[in-house]
Amino acid sequence: MAPTPERYAKILRVLRRRQPTLTVLMDEVNKPHNLSAIIRTCDAVGVLEAHAVAPRGGQLAEFEGHTYEATSGSAHKWVPVRRHEDAISAVRALQGRGFQVLATHLSQRSVDYREADYTRPSCVLLGAEKWGVSDEAAEAADLNIVVPMFGMVQSLNVSVAAATILFEAQRQRLAAGMYDAPQLSPEALRRLSFEWAYPDLAPAYRARGEAYPELDEQGHFA
Repeated sequence: MAPTPERYAKILRVLRRRQPTLTVLMDEVNKPHNLSAIIRTCDAVGVLEAHAVAPRGGQLAEFEGHTYEATSGSAHKWVPVRRHEDAISAVRALQGRGFQVLATHLSQRSVDYREADYTRPSCVLLGAEKWGVSDEAAEAADLNIVVPMFGMVQSLNVSVAAATILFEAQRQRLAAGMYDAPQLSPEALRRLSFEWAYPDLAPAYRARGEAYPELDEQGHFA
Protein backbone atom coordinates (compact mmCIF):
# COMPACT_ATOMS: atom_id res chain seq x y z
CA MET A 1 0.00 0.00 0.00
CA ALA A 2 1.39 3.37 -1.01
CA PRO A 3 1.93 5.96 1.73
CA THR A 4 -0.15 9.11 1.69
CA PRO A 5 1.62 12.18 0.26
CA GLU A 6 1.73 13.62 3.78
CA ARG A 7 3.31 10.46 5.16
CA TYR A 8 5.92 10.35 2.40
CA ALA A 9 6.73 14.03 2.92
CA LYS A 10 7.39 13.32 6.60
CA ILE A 11 9.61 10.36 5.70
CA LEU A 12 11.70 12.58 3.44
CA ARG A 13 11.82 15.37 6.00
CA VAL A 14 13.08 13.02 8.71
CA LEU A 15 15.65 11.29 6.48
CA ARG A 16 17.06 14.62 5.34
CA ARG A 17 17.85 15.39 8.98
CA ARG A 18 19.31 11.99 9.87
CA GLN A 19 22.84 12.14 11.29
CA PRO A 20 24.88 9.12 10.10
CA THR A 21 27.87 10.45 12.06
CA LEU A 22 26.12 10.30 15.44
CA THR A 23 25.41 7.01 17.19
CA VAL A 24 25.37 5.11 20.47
CA LEU A 25 26.92 1.84 21.58
CA MET A 26 24.91 0.10 24.33
CA ASP A 27 27.23 -2.30 26.15
CA GLU A 28 25.11 -5.00 27.84
CA VAL A 29 22.21 -2.66 28.61
CA ASN A 30 19.75 -5.35 29.63
CA LYS A 31 16.53 -3.73 30.86
CA PRO A 32 13.95 -3.52 28.06
CA HIS A 33 12.58 -0.15 29.12
CA ASN A 34 16.07 1.37 29.04
CA LEU A 35 16.86 -0.13 25.64
CA SER A 36 13.57 1.22 24.37
CA ALA A 37 14.02 4.69 25.80
CA ILE A 38 17.53 5.02 24.35
CA ILE A 39 16.33 4.07 20.87
CA ARG A 40 13.44 6.51 21.17
CA THR A 41 15.89 9.29 22.01
CA CYS A 42 18.11 8.23 19.11
CA ASP A 43 15.19 8.68 16.74
CA ALA A 44 14.34 12.06 18.29
CA VAL A 45 17.81 13.52 17.71
CA GLY A 46 18.27 11.99 14.26
CA VAL A 47 20.58 9.04 14.90
CA LEU A 48 20.62 6.84 11.80
CA GLU A 49 21.56 3.55 13.49
CA ALA A 50 22.56 2.34 16.94
CA HIS A 51 24.93 -0.39 18.15
CA ALA A 52 24.63 -2.89 20.97
CA VAL A 53 26.43 -5.72 22.75
CA ALA A 54 24.10 -8.37 24.17
CA PRO A 55 23.83 -8.68 27.97
CA ARG A 56 25.94 -11.34 29.68
CA GLY A 57 24.45 -14.75 29.11
CA GLY A 58 21.58 -13.25 27.13
CA GLN A 59 20.52 -12.01 23.75
CA LEU A 60 18.97 -8.82 22.54
CA ALA A 61 15.59 -10.48 22.28
CA GLU A 62 13.96 -7.39 23.74
CA PHE A 63 14.45 -5.66 20.40
CA GLU A 64 11.86 -8.00 18.91
CA GLY A 65 9.46 -8.09 21.85
CA HIS A 66 6.27 -6.27 22.70
CA THR A 67 7.84 -4.63 25.76
CA TYR A 68 10.44 -2.98 23.61
CA GLU A 69 7.88 -1.83 21.06
CA ALA A 70 5.56 -0.42 23.68
CA THR A 71 8.22 1.70 25.36
CA SER A 72 10.05 2.80 22.23
CA GLY A 73 6.96 4.28 20.61
CA SER A 74 7.81 2.25 17.47
CA ALA A 75 11.18 4.04 17.19
CA HIS A 76 12.83 0.63 16.63
CA LYS A 77 11.28 0.67 13.14
CA TRP A 78 13.33 3.72 12.22
CA VAL A 79 16.62 3.16 14.10
CA PRO A 80 18.17 -0.22 13.29
CA VAL A 81 20.41 -1.74 15.96
CA ARG A 82 23.66 -3.38 14.83
CA ARG A 83 24.80 -6.24 17.08
CA HIS A 84 28.42 -6.71 18.23
CA GLU A 85 30.09 -9.58 20.05
CA ASP A 86 31.88 -7.46 22.65
CA ALA A 87 32.50 -3.85 23.54
CA ILE A 88 36.20 -3.70 22.66
CA SER A 89 35.74 -5.00 19.12
CA ALA A 90 32.76 -2.68 18.68
CA VAL A 91 34.79 0.33 19.84
CA ARG A 92 37.63 -0.57 17.48
CA ALA A 93 35.24 -1.08 14.57
CA LEU A 94 33.63 2.30 15.11
CA GLN A 95 36.97 4.02 15.50
CA GLY A 96 38.02 2.36 12.25
CA ARG A 97 35.07 4.07 10.60
CA GLY A 98 36.25 7.45 11.87
CA PHE A 99 34.08 7.80 14.98
CA GLN A 100 35.38 9.20 18.24
CA VAL A 101 34.05 6.99 21.02
CA LEU A 102 32.94 8.84 24.14
CA ALA A 103 32.53 6.49 27.11
CA THR A 104 30.24 7.49 29.97
CA HIS A 105 32.73 6.60 32.68
CA LEU A 106 34.27 8.26 35.71
CA SER A 107 38.05 8.15 35.48
CA GLN A 108 41.13 10.35 35.85
CA ARG A 109 40.65 11.58 32.29
CA SER A 110 36.89 12.19 32.45
CA VAL A 111 35.56 15.56 31.30
CA ASP A 112 32.17 17.22 31.52
CA TYR A 113 30.03 15.78 28.71
CA ARG A 114 29.45 19.30 27.35
CA GLU A 115 33.17 19.73 26.63
CA ALA A 116 33.14 17.07 23.91
CA ASP A 117 32.84 18.15 20.27
CA TYR A 118 29.81 16.30 18.96
CA THR A 119 30.06 17.90 15.53
CA ARG A 120 32.76 15.30 14.90
CA PRO A 121 31.65 11.74 14.04
CA SER A 122 30.72 10.59 17.55
CA CYS A 123 29.59 7.43 19.32
CA VAL A 124 28.36 7.59 22.91
CA LEU A 125 29.30 4.40 24.77
CA LEU A 126 26.78 3.50 27.47
CA GLY A 127 27.33 0.76 30.03
CA ALA A 128 25.05 -1.79 31.65
CA GLU A 129 22.86 -0.62 34.52
CA LYS A 130 24.69 -2.75 37.09
CA TRP A 131 28.31 -2.59 35.89
CA GLY A 132 28.58 0.53 33.77
CA VAL A 133 31.23 0.78 31.07
CA SER A 134 34.11 -1.58 31.80
CA ASP A 135 37.55 -0.15 32.56
CA GLU A 136 38.90 -1.85 29.42
CA ALA A 137 36.26 -0.34 27.14
CA ALA A 138 36.65 3.06 28.79
CA GLU A 139 40.40 2.90 28.20
CA ALA A 140 39.87 1.97 24.55
CA ALA A 141 37.51 4.94 24.08
CA ASP A 142 38.85 8.26 22.84
CA LEU A 143 37.39 10.20 25.75
CA ASN A 144 35.59 9.55 29.02
CA ILE A 145 32.66 11.84 29.76
CA VAL A 146 30.49 12.40 32.83
CA VAL A 147 27.30 14.26 33.64
CA PRO A 148 28.07 16.39 36.75
CA MET A 149 26.10 15.24 39.78
CA PHE A 150 25.40 17.33 42.89
CA GLY A 151 23.20 14.94 44.83
CA MET A 152 23.70 11.88 46.97
CA VAL A 153 23.28 9.54 43.99
CA GLN A 154 26.38 9.36 41.81
CA SER A 155 24.90 8.46 38.44
CA LEU A 156 21.83 8.82 36.26
CA ASN A 157 19.68 6.06 34.88
CA VAL A 158 21.37 4.94 31.65
CA SER A 159 18.50 6.05 29.43
CA VAL A 160 18.38 9.47 31.12
CA ALA A 161 22.14 9.85 30.70
CA ALA A 162 21.81 8.91 27.03
CA ALA A 163 19.10 11.52 26.49
CA THR A 164 21.09 14.21 28.30
CA ILE A 165 24.19 13.59 26.19
CA LEU A 166 22.41 13.10 22.86
CA PHE A 167 20.47 16.33 23.20
CA GLU A 168 23.73 18.16 23.87
CA ALA A 169 25.01 16.60 20.64
CA GLN A 170 21.84 17.80 18.89
CA ARG A 171 22.33 21.31 20.28
CA GLN A 172 25.89 21.51 18.99
CA ARG A 173 24.93 20.11 15.59
CA LEU A 174 21.99 22.47 15.23
CA ALA A 175 24.28 25.41 15.98
CA ALA A 176 26.70 24.13 13.34
CA GLY A 177 23.94 23.82 10.73
CA MET A 178 24.30 20.05 10.45
CA TYR A 179 20.54 19.53 10.22
CA ASP A 180 20.10 22.09 7.45
CA ALA A 181 21.28 19.91 4.57
CA PRO A 182 21.06 16.13 4.14
CA GLN A 183 23.97 14.21 5.65
CA LEU A 184 22.98 11.08 3.74
CA SER A 185 24.11 10.56 0.16
CA PRO A 186 21.45 10.82 -2.58
CA GLU A 187 21.73 7.05 -3.06
CA ALA A 188 21.16 6.38 0.65
CA LEU A 189 18.23 8.79 0.69
CA ARG A 190 16.59 7.00 -2.24
CA ARG A 191 17.17 3.58 -0.69
CA LEU A 192 15.92 4.46 2.77
CA SER A 193 12.94 6.45 1.54
CA PHE A 194 11.73 3.36 -0.35
CA GLU A 195 12.37 1.04 2.61
CA TRP A 196 10.52 3.35 4.97
CA ALA A 197 7.64 3.98 2.57
CA TYR A 198 7.27 0.34 1.48
CA PRO A 199 8.54 -1.85 4.36
CA ASP A 200 6.56 -4.86 3.11
CA LEU A 201 7.84 -4.65 -0.47
CA ALA A 202 11.51 -3.82 0.13
CA PRO A 203 12.53 -7.31 1.41
CA ALA A 204 11.16 -8.94 -1.77
CA TYR A 205 13.23 -6.66 -3.99
CA ARG A 206 16.35 -7.39 -1.94
CA ALA A 207 15.71 -11.14 -2.06
CA ARG A 208 15.49 -11.02 -5.85
CA GLY A 209 18.56 -8.80 -6.11
CA GLU A 210 16.52 -6.12 -7.87
CA ALA A 211 16.94 -2.37 -7.56
CA TYR A 212 14.17 -0.49 -5.82
CA PRO A 213 11.74 1.35 -8.12
CA GLU A 214 12.06 5.11 -8.40
CA LEU A 215 9.45 7.08 -6.47
CA ASP A 216 7.88 10.37 -7.45
CA GLU A 217 7.42 13.32 -5.12
CA GLN A 218 4.20 11.81 -3.78
CA GLY A 219 5.88 8.52 -2.87
CA HIS A 220 4.27 6.61 -5.74
CA PHE A 221 6.08 4.47 -8.28
CA ALA A 222 7.46 6.82 -10.93
